[in-house]
Amino acid sequence: MQWTSILAIYVLVWVMTAFVSLPFGIRTHDEVGLPKVPGQADSAPANFRPGRLALRTTLIAAVLTAAYVLNYIYGWIGIEDLNFLGWMFDGQ
Repeated sequence: MQWTSILAIYVLVWVMTAFVSLPFGIRTHDEVGLPKVPGQADSAPANFRPGRLALRTTLIAAVLTAAYVLNYIYGWIGIEDLNFLGWMFDGQ
């Protein structure tokens, strides 16, 4: 696998991980007990920290990409292993 392919996979995994991890650890102004600005949405985060989100996303994406590349190299899990129905894949 070329390094550009690994980089492209890493970027895709990073973006997906960022969107999945966005709601974790976020508290609203009502939950924290801070006053709201007039016109502010009730669901607006009071403690959004993009640096922490980027660091967490970078670490998780690195681990997931490494697992994907290692599986590609060593072939731990193949298409035959994911055939749960049995009749859809004839082994060819």
